[in-house]
Amino acid sequence: MTSTPRLNSITTKLERIARLARQIPEPLDNLAHNIDIDWLREACVRTRKDGAPGVDGQTAAEYAANLEANLQSLLDRAKSGNYRAPPVRRAEIPKGDGRETRPIGIPTYEDKILQRAVAMVLEAVYEQSFLDCSHGFRPNRSAHRALDALRDQMMGMHGGWVIDLDIRRFFDTLDRGHLREMLHRRVRDGVLLRLVDKWLRAGVLEKGTLLHPHTGTPQGGVISPLLANVYLHDVLDVWFAQEVLPRLKGAGFLVRYADDAVLVLRRKDDADTVMTMLPKRFGAYGLQLHPEKTRMVRCLRPEKYAAPDRSSDRNGTIDYLVFTHYWALSRNGNWVVKRKTASDRFSRSLRRANEWCRDHRHLPLPEQHRILGRKIQGHYAYYGITGNSPALSRFLHEVRRIWKTWLSRRSQRGYLDWPRFNRLLKRYPLPPARAVHSIYRVANP
Repeated sequence: MTSTPRLNSITTKLERIARLARQIPEPLDNLAHNIDIDWLREACVRTRKDGAPGVDGQTAAEYAANLEANLQSLLDRAKSGNYRAPPVRRAEIPKGDGRETRPIGIPTYEDKILQRAVAMVLEAVYEQSFLDCSHGFRPNRSAHRALDALRDQMMGMHGGWVIDLDIRRFFDTLDRGHLREMLHRRVRDGVLLRLVDKWLRAGVLEKGTLLHPHTGTPQGGVISPLLANVYLHDVLDVWFAQEVLPRLKGAGFLVRYADDAVLVLRRKDDADTVMTMLPKRFGAYGLQLHPEKTRMVRCLRPEKYAAPDRSSDRNGTIDYLVFTHYWALSRNGNWVVKRKTASDRFSRSLRRANEWCRDHRHLPLPEQHRILGRKIQGHYAYYGITGNSPALSRFLHEVRRIWKTWLSRRSQRGYLDWPRFNRLLKRYPLPPARAVHSIYRVANP
């Protein structure tokens, strides 16, 4: 019964912060007073409980055993300036094809709660300034919103020349001096700024050694995505909207999801000009574009009656947010932008399915069926978009084949031929391919 009044109170505070941010163009101070014990409780609710523990080894369940006392202590230390940000624990997760890894910083559970509390305040401020081209880690936005924006604007502009940006080690090389300057333009609250600065300087514990990098913000921290949006809002979004677009000879647009961005220009001379400007713009803020992965691709809509393979000068494809985007004919004979699962992500998903079936082939069939079905549904939850049904159906077919292979290897006499396996599938059916994010499905009001 106490959760609804608390949530209403926090919603009111967030709306008040947002209203002030809209009305007052000057930097805002006196924001930290909004963070009270109820605010921390809500931040705790919004913090994942199943994440890996940080350097102190404390889990969410252990912290919750004495939650009220822990939150009060956290609040007192944060407000008095006595809070000491612990270093993040660095872990490596597979990247792309699995041969490369991406470093992830894992904060302590208590640190996650405080980062979430501060992020809630800063988000209410910056949401009033962020542009529509930005989709990553923002309320009521998602990767699918970014994908739809790219598709719709590409079709509305009849395609163009696409600049696919790749920022080399963005989270590791972000310049903290520039970030502090950007924050000061909008926020002057000493408590919040000191906390952010403590997180930036907290250090990284890697293989028992404490490191103190002078640049970057740990990828994996709760507040890191917001800080990344603040940084790239100035470096890219505002620059493109206020300085680049007005000087273009033709149309153009930008779509950004965190540090993944594409710029689409209708004219090639505009694209050439922007391509030469980008390294200088990013270099001025301590960032470097990957020279091999940053590329320009011709992606114009073909002529109305052109054949798909009409010339050697045909369009390229764009890989963005693990989908391949390309022009193709619709069933009605019109040229449209279609999307399909990128080949490397398709292969990686199958490799993970194969590893799971191999490692768990001796589980009881009902248990295998339940977990495998849940994994397939998770695949559909992201890749299930309009036009990607062939890839979804192929994925389901391949997973069935993988499951059959490893069930056949449970014992020397356990081989399953296809008729027997199909009978098993009638009893334990796998989820059918489904476009979860269909443009034809009316959204709930």
